[in-house]
Amino acid sequence: MKKAIGLIALTIMMAITAAAQAPHETKGTAHKVVFQLNAPAPSGWDQIFLNVENLRKVFGADLQVEIVFFGKGLPMLLKTNAAYAERLKQAADKGVVLAACQNTMRMMKVTAEDLFPFATPVDSGVAELVRKQEAGFAYIKGGE
Repeated sequence: MKKAIGLIALTIMMAITAAAQAPHETKGTAHKVVFQLNAPAPSGWDQIFLNVENLRKVFGADLQVEIVFFGKGLPMLLKTNAAYAERLKQAADKGVVLAACQNTMRMMKVTAEDLFPFATPVDSGVAELVRKQEAGFAYIKGGE
């Protein structure tokens, strides 16, 4: 009887170990990514779009993306940035949240009216990154 119980316990332990080491299916799992962009143009500005598109190719619609712009990266979201207007709008239309740090906006004397209409002001870029990571978002630093 003791041998049978020991054998059953050993079998259960082996099954648990094998399950823990098996690759996990991601089907039905939302992939959440937050990018930080606080670099000046052009450092990383083009690359951020490539990164998002590469993620879309891998995960398809099962992807949630937010890009947090602050410091030297905030000018990317200004209406005066005609060079990136269309690409930013396309990203926003695909569901990418384009977050603008209000702390940086105040320092640069930028108002919400100065931003593209699809930008989303957030109280603090760094605090937004913290909140997203606490919510399970993978963090990627954009720029060089």
